[in-house]
Amino acid sequence: MSQPDPLIETFEANRGRLRGIAYRMLGSRAEAEDAVQEAWLRLQRSDMSAVANLGGWLTTVVARICLDMLRQRETRAEEPLDEGRDDRASTADPAAELELARSVGLALLVVLEELSPPERVAFVLHDLFDRPFAEIAPIIGKTEEATRQLASRARRRVRGGALESSPAPDVAAQCEIIEEFLAAARSGDLDKLVTMLAPDVTYRADSAAMRGKAPHEVRGAATVSKLYRGRAQGAGVALLDGRPGIVVTPKAGELMLMIHLTFDDDGRIAAIDVTGDPEKMRATQVAVA
Repeated sequence: MSQPDPLIETFEANRGRLRGIAYRMLGSRAEAEDAVQEAWLRLQRSDMSAVANLGGWLTTVVARICLDMLRQRETRAEEPLDEGRDDRASTADPAAELELARSVGLALLVVLEELSPPERVAFVLHDLFDRPFAEIAPIIGKTEEATRQLASRARRRVRGGALESSPAPDVAAQCEIIEEFLAAARSGDLDKLVTMLAPDVTYRADSAAMRGKAPHEVRGAATVSKLYRGRAQGAGVALLDGRPGIVVTPKAGELMLMIHLTFDDDGRIAAIDVTGDPEKMRATQVAVA
């Protein structure tokens, strides 16, 4: 009977963690799997006799692969669209991709997309996976102090600047209400939706949200609740300019709609304003709730 290969055992023990790191950096399950697979290939090609911490080595390799992929992504964004290019991410199961994105946090993925590749790597490794700056600095080619500053800048953007500390009680309560509202929408609980809306609630959607059609407006809890029944699969709670709202991301990190909410004195949703206007969305500061 053959003896177990310690390299394989160590790699498999770290696979889930490595996939988690790669997914948060890349925002794509397919690309994350590619990064982890490339790390395995590099492990097979490398002399590991002098490596004392294989788990740390694998983390470094995956991070460097992800950094290269992020930089290549930025370069491709500046090039003319190649209609014949194979898009691996488009072949992923949308439902599985969305469920994974929701488990990580839709708002977090949206904000991470706005960070530069070094900021993203520094923030993910330090703030989400507790790696020391001394370990991260060589990966992104910066000094330890510069890496610390990158992570700090990224943290401010992710947490919404002044809102980096714990949110005010009313903000936290409103975020919980939105979570309940989205859960009721996904499950199709019409009665629950009606109770969470003010009787005279107003729903407005601009022409961009209506995909070029005229802006749409409806009133009343019974009518508005039907708009959301069985919906909101790609929606998540976010802070929009510091106030609780909703981001709609049908693909991880790909922002399609922003929904600003107004609450009445009883904690019910009194107004829903939906925009798909790219300029308005770019001008809005998005942070995790």
